[in-house]
Amino acid sequence: MKLSAKADYAVRAVLVLASHAEPAPLKGELIARRQGLPLKFVENILGELKHAGIVMSQRGPEGGYRLALPADQITVAEVIRVVDGPLAAVAGMRPESISYPPGAEALPDVWLDARTQLRAVLEHVTFADLVERSQAKRLAADPGSAAATAVADES
Repeated sequence: MKLSAKADYAVRAVLVLASHAEPAPLKGELIARRQGLPLKFVENILGELKHAGIVMSQRGPEGGYRLALPADQITVAEVIRVVDGPLAAVAGMRPESISYPPGAEALPDVWLDARTQLRAVLEHVTFADLVERSQAKRLAADPGSAAATAVADES
């Protein structure tokens, strides 16, 4: 699978928003800084995600971005499709619309199988899942951290 920088940045920006527990929106600068991303690129991506109904923005000094839907209702596939179009396109075309000359007739079936497998993962992983997985990885890497202690206290 080849993921464009734009799709990677979009997923990372939405993940920052999904992991933000406070009701106040996050400024684009903070989202970009948290992931080490170029601000202008992130602002353009956030605009596309806003147009698609995945994020919403608030103007003003207390403004910024937040998710338009709960994190458990937004999949990785949805975000990738907003910024890059269909999953597993072949030369910019959907696999089912491609025909090959004799000797390569089986290739569209392979591309369709690959897309099916890709969808099986990306359409079922939500941003709530990613937040949980990221927290678990941080805890595993540093079990003595404040986050690990807080999780142990909740048990």
